[in-house]
Formats: sequence, structure tokens, C-alpha cells
Amino acid sequence: MAEAAAADTSPADRRGDLDEVVDGYLAHVRHERGYSEHTVAAYASDLAELTRFAGGRGVGAAGELDLDLLRDWLWESTERGLARATVARRAASARGFCAWLERTGRLEADPAARLRAPRAKRTLPRVVTAPAVGELLERLATRAADGDPVAVRDVAVVELLYACGLRVSELVGLDVDDIDRGNRTVRVTGKGAKERVVPYGAPAATALDRYLAGARPALLAGAGGTEPRATATHAAFLGVRGGRLGVRSVHRLVAALLADLPGSGPAGPHAFRHSAATHLLDGGADLRAVQEFLGHASLGTTQIYTHVTAERLKQSYRTAHPRA
Repeated sequence: MAEAAAADTSPADRRGDLDEVVDGYLAHVRHERGYSEHTVAAYASDLAELTRFAGGRGVGAAGELDLDLLRDWLWESTERGLARATVARRAASARGFCAWLERTGRLEADPAARLRAPRAKRTLPRVVTAPAVGELLERLATRAADGDPVAVRDVAVVELLYACGLRVSELVGLDVDDIDRGNRTVRVTGKGAKERVVPYGAPAATALDRYLAGARPALLAGAGGTEPRATATHAAFLGVRGGRLGVRSVHRLVAALLADLPGSGPAGPHAFRHSAATHLLDGGADLRAVQEFLGHASLGTTQIYTHVTAERLKQSYRTAHPRA
């Protein structure tokens, strides 16, 4: 009887609870793969939904996951009216999780290797024209003419976002030592904790020098005080209380700047990153140079900007060519 009971215990039953295995995978992508907290949170949300769905089917162990269950989960997600991008992300989360399960011996074969999801609809990113960027920066410079520390900081923030094509997380994560003012470069820590060095031009240099010389010390001292209030005194960009500038503050600043401009797509800091990449390609920059500039792991990610420039060319053709 004991031998029969042992024989009835499958390897999957001995591998533990699915929730615990998911926790192990999240720790792996956070600490060993160096994924951002935003990415880890997305994985955690997707895999929590997968665990919920699996539990409803009586599956509580990682070793019991199979292709049919994963397909049913994606089908249920679609039937619930979730966006194609969300379903595609869930499929990607399942593929990464199951591949790890196979590598670590919790699954004999990867059931998600053949998992497919509806391809997320790719929309062209929002691009601000070069003249419009110039007008926005002139407006900010006028606002900063009296030397208000926040206004001076805002000029430097937007100049650097556009000059370097930075992600907002990269900008707020900059320390003073990451800025090489002599060589006009910034050392950026991007996705996956990968570092790159990005150049910036004379207008951004002027804005940064002014901010670092006067506005930053004023913000560091705090409103009406003489002693630094910041706990992150190495941060390049500071908020009104003297601490490191937050992502939300930059989003609010950019959203207000772009509110009256025409165009589709999110009106956030990424619009300046998209614009910088597009303007580089419009000016004849090599696609691989733009890939390195943006810190993209894949050239395919950078190639979306070639579609942007192609659309602009088509629009110009339709407007200007006599036989368009």
C-alpha cells in the first residue's frame, strides 16, 4: 500500500505550491535578471491571474501546467474584453515563467513554447516636430528668466529629455556624478541595469550649467531654509522639498507642455524620446547608432521610428507632389 501511495505521487505534487514557485520566479527576474520594478510588477500581476485561473481548474502545482490550460487562460482573458496588448503581455509572462520552470527542472518540457496570443496593435509613437520643441523650450526659458529654481530646473529637465532621448526613469535616476559637463555626456542606467553614455548638445549644456550652479543648491537647501533637507543629496534633479525629483512630477510638467499641441499618442516624457529618435533619423543618423543612443536591446524596437519617418514622408508627398 505504501509503495502504491508513493507511486501515485507525481513529480508535480512533490514540487510544491504554484504560488511559492511564482515567488521564486519573481525573485529571479528581480535579482538575477535585473528587471525593473515596473516589469516585475507586471509579471506578478499576470502570474497571479494565471495562478487564480489554474486554481479554478484544480491545478495547484507548477508541474501540472500544460498548453491547453494556458490557451484557455488567454481565451478567458480575451472573452473578458481585455485589450490585445494585455493578452499579448500575459502570453509573454507565461512563456518566460514556463521557460524558467523547465530550466530549473520543475517542468520536463516547456508547455508555453507553442503558446500564441493576438499580436498587440502597434501604434506609432507621438512625435513633436522640431519647431514645436523649440517653441516649448523658449516658453520654458521665458518662465525661468527671473531665476525661479523650479522653472530653471524644468528647462534643464526638458532639454535633457530631448537632447539625450532619455526614459523618464533614467532622467530622475541621474546623480550629479553621472553628468560629465566637460565632455557633454551623461552616464545612464537603463533597463536591465545596463549603462550607456549619451552625448548632449550646447543648449542642454547651457540649461544644465545654469541649473547646477544656482537652482539645484537653492532646491537642496529647501524653501526658506539654509540646511539641506534632501536625503538623496547626490541626485541631479531635485523636487521642491530638496529630495530626488519624482517620475510623476516630470509627467505633470510634460503633459502640461504638450496639452495644446496637436497629435495622437500619450502626452508624456516619452514623447521627447520618440521625437529625438525620429529627428535623428530624419537628419540621416544610422539606425544602429540610434539604437545605441536609446539603449534598445533589439534593433527591431528602434525600427518603429523608421515607420514614423516613412509616414512623415508620405504626408509630405501627398501635400506637395503634383501627382500625389
